[in-house]
Amino acid sequence: MQAVTSFFNLSLLLVVLAAALDVLANLLLAKSGGFRRRWLGFFSLALVGLAFYCLSLAVRNMDLAVAYAMWGSFGILGTSLGGWLFFSQKLRPCAFAGMGLLMTGMVLLHMS
Repeated sequence: MQAVTSFFNLSLLLVVLAAALDVLANLLLAKSGGFRRRWLGFFSLALVGLAFYCLSLAVRNMDLAVAYAMWGSFGILGTSLGGWLFFSQKLRPCAFAGMGLLMTGMVLLHMS
């Protein structure tokens, strides 16, 4: 049980929350049409600010390199899947293989 609770800790949850906010910000930025819908664009910027705040809380108890790498990886993964699901962007099979490698890398990085 100790291994499970050490793997899923508050810092990891904050990194995941930061990444989720970042993904939402990216998707809203795409919906803003290059800030033609300004309220979506500004809301996107506010979400990025909240994402950085969550990341700053996470690095209190997690190495910066690990937190930043995981945040970036979750962000890439979420934004790619979000574009595929919500904007019908095409992803080749090698993109899905790369996402699997990202997830494997994040698990290994967090376990180190």
